[in-house]
Amino acid sequence: MAHQMSSPTQKFIRYQHSLLDFQHSQERGAVKRANYELSLMEQSCFVELNGIVHHYHDSGPKNAAETVVLIHGWDCWWMWWHHVINSLNSKGVRTIAYDMRGHGWSDNDPNNHYHIDFFAHDLHELVVKLDLQHFHIAAFSFGPFVALDYARFHTGVVRSMTFFNFGYLPNSAFIQAFATTSITFVFNTLLRNLTWWLPAYLFARLALAKNTVMLHDILIGFKSLELCAPEAIEQTTCQITSFAITESVPDMVKSVDMPILFVAGEGDAIMTCENTRKLHELTQTGNYVSVPECGHLITIELPDTASDLIWKHVQANSVR
Repeated sequence: MAHQMSSPTQKFIRYQHSLLDFQHSQERGAVKRANYELSLMEQSCFVELNGIVHHYHDSGPKNAAETVVLIHGWDCWWMWWHHVINSLNSKGVRTIAYDMRGHGWSDNDPNNHYHIDFFAHDLHELVVKLDLQHFHIAAFSFGPFVALDYARFHTGVVRSMTFFNFGYLPNSAFIQAFATTSITFVFNTLLRNLTWWLPAYLFARLALAKNTVMLHDILIGFKSLELCAPEAIEQTTCQITSFAITESVPDMVKSVDMPILFVAGEGDAIMTCENTRKLHELTQTGNYVSVPECGHLITIELPDTASDLIWKHVQANSVR
């Protein structure tokens, strides 16, 4: 099914111009990073989904036997998957990594609708406009909420799902109030106003990661803050800490009909192995894997491990 392509967003254009400036830098590392990202941008596409122009990165063979849709996490963007994309493409897999509304190079929503169901409707529109018949999903952190909300209403099209750092979180009135206020303050008030990446990296290294991350991936993570709408951070935080969402997760998983691989980092202090294993046991479906020496940011901490897990799960659930 052919669809009309949209023009690049201003977010994309500004980012591209900044990379073109970096090409003239005296720092060899900056030039190398700029050239690499500019080469990635050659596979960037834009499409209007539910009235909002979205960015998606479409790479690998278009006639591939297997396609993986990559869904980023909370306060992230498609670039968190760049290592995984390269690895899967080298194995003959087509990858489609998109930015949710208000994230990355996708436009912000003028009506500030940043709820799970809106993100899921956008995913559905993307699937329809790209004419994806059967595909796999890989998602991390907040991404599985969107994947599950989509999959439970659209059966028979998703062959498998791989979820990183996602589980059944305990909740209480105190947790709900404290988490919503503190997370929004840290990300929207403190980290967003930083002009230097080092403080943000130190926070992530102490609170989220168990591995030293390459400078390029640090900068990619730091850009997430600038590219994400503040309203998206506030609204999604309220959602994932609400009783309605946390208590619905087991039923959401039970309602889907494809195998799910639950992957947990043993050092993840946010979504612990116990919480992930608890969700896996509640549903009694799919498989569970714990990754030693890994925190919450597996796609940039241990990208080779993440890629291998996705690839093996795709192989196990591919068309024979």
